[in-house]
Amino acid sequence: MMYDQTRAQQPPDHRPGSAARRPPGPEPLLPSDEANELTLRLQHALNTFADSPRQALEEAEGAFDEAVAHLVSALTERRHALHAGWQDQDPESPSAELRLALRQYREITQRLLRM
Repeated sequence: MMYDQTRAQQPPDHRPGSAARRPPGPEPLLPSDEANELTLRLQHALNTFADSPRQALEEAEGAFDEAVAHLVSALTERRHALHAGWQDQDPESPSAELRLALRQYREITQRLLRM
């Protein structure tokens, strides 16, 4: 067995390739920094409602509108990527690749219907 210097320099709990793996479950529709920012804006609106209800509602409405815009953009990008992945394939391409695309459409549509 050969000595692997790169592996030896990593912390003991680091598994090779673990950084490239995504966490289990569906991929989030919004990046976490955008979702966190919108959550903070909404929380600010809730916290300031007693002092200025109209301004708090306007802030909450703005956060909602921005969240919807981000979701529409993310869903549009996801749809284009899925479509491009199967549309230009040879009609004789393996059905496994087409089945994967169908599974991805099903997953994202079901997520939308659960909202």
